[in-house]
Amino acid sequence: MEIHELAEDAWSLVGRGRKPRVVLGLAGPPGAGKSTLARALVAEVVRRHGAGAAGYLPLDGFHLSHAQLERLGLVSRKGSAPSFDVWGYVALLSRAVEETGHDIYVPDYDRTLHEPVAARHLLRPDTRLVVTEGNYLACAEPGWTEARRLMSEVWYVEAPDAVRDARLVERQLAGGRTAAGARAWVDTNDHPNGEQVKRCRENCDRIVPPIGLDMSNSRD
Repeated sequence: MEIHELAEDAWSLVGRGRKPRVVLGLAGPPGAGKSTLARALVAEVVRRHGAGAAGYLPLDGFHLSHAQLERLGLVSRKGSAPSFDVWGYVALLSRAVEETGHDIYVPDYDRTLHEPVAARHLLRPDTRLVVTEGNYLACAEPGWTEARRLMSEVWYVEAPDAVRDARLVERQLAGGRTAAGARAWVDTNDHPNGEQVKRCRENCDRIVPPIGLDMSNSRD
């Protein structure tokens, strides 16, 4: 399936929603290409339906800061479910659905700073479709369940394990780790996170197989 077909399927959710704005979630394990697909969907919807028709709301913006990870003893598990402010994510999703009369600013994660940053993205009053993505959107656990209720559908982004592994190692190398450090991080952190996400696959409304997108700048 091509990106224009997926974009039209995503846009069709707008007509089925009871609210003027709907949310599509993209779940999947680390390295599957969720952020690349999310940005491509937003760009294609905007191309077809006009500026502001779709907006991007990444879960990565709700990474806890390094200071909070240190406080919680989660530095070595950054990217695991407890290392996100899930309730802050739920609150912003709720605002995205309910507050359509003014701009809503959306945080993201900066891989140069290795910290979340505020207001990188914007949902305009005329935004009808919000595409959000993150590892744990289909997981039936406190916080993630509440987030799921705010989404019209959740699609599972699939990619072969070997492909994901190569992407994840490359990401860690680009972030400044040594080859050994990158390998260790993927094996002890990204891999168990991915296995948790895979167990939630059956909770998704649709499985999206790999499609031909440029993954060179993929962040997840």
